[in-house]
Amino acid sequence: MGDDLALNAHQVSGVSAEREIPVVWSVAKGSFRNKCILVPAALIISFIAPWLINPLLLLGGLFLCYEGAEKILEKLFHNKQQVDDQATLDLGGDSVEEYENKKIAGAIRTDFILSAEIIVIALGTVQGQSTSIQIMVVSLIAVLMTIGVYGLVAGIVKLDDLGFYLERKSNGKGVLSSIGRGLIAFALN
Repeated sequence: MGDDLALNAHQVSGVSAEREIPVVWSVAKGSFRNKCILVPAALIISFIAPWLINPLLLLGGLFLCYEGAEKILEKLFHNKQQVDDQATLDLGGDSVEEYENKKIAGAIRTDFILSAEIIVIALGTVQGQSTSIQIMVVSLIAVLMTIGVYGLVAGIVKLDDLGFYLERKSNGKGVLSSIGRGLIAFALN
């Protein structure tokens, strides 16, 4: 879930402030479509080849280890200026709409992989239960995770706006200003 939050919040970078929530909403709808594919597929695998659940869990764990190692190595060995240069908005000849659509498609692809991991983990927790329990638990987790993740992503991408609002409202003085500056600093890191 942490990967999902971080990656999807990052996918919105470079999108104008007034378009952040519509972009998050588009990705959330894509995530729901992903779950409509993944939940039945995982349940079918569970019914046809239940022995496959543990190897899928192991593969998901290996993938998470790979991602974790990649993030650590990136933090340790990438030049901050190089990362800042890549973060600047470069439409690469695309219109703003095409740029947003590419960001959305990338976030939905990332969500598919992360959702598959979540669904398999959820299925692994109810592997020995009845079919109705498996369907109910995996479906509920899929829905709650999507609502939770994209609700938090929407909040994360709007933190800087809240910080700027508090900064303006307090005229740069007092506790509200300090909170605003803190939110802005947090959102930019």
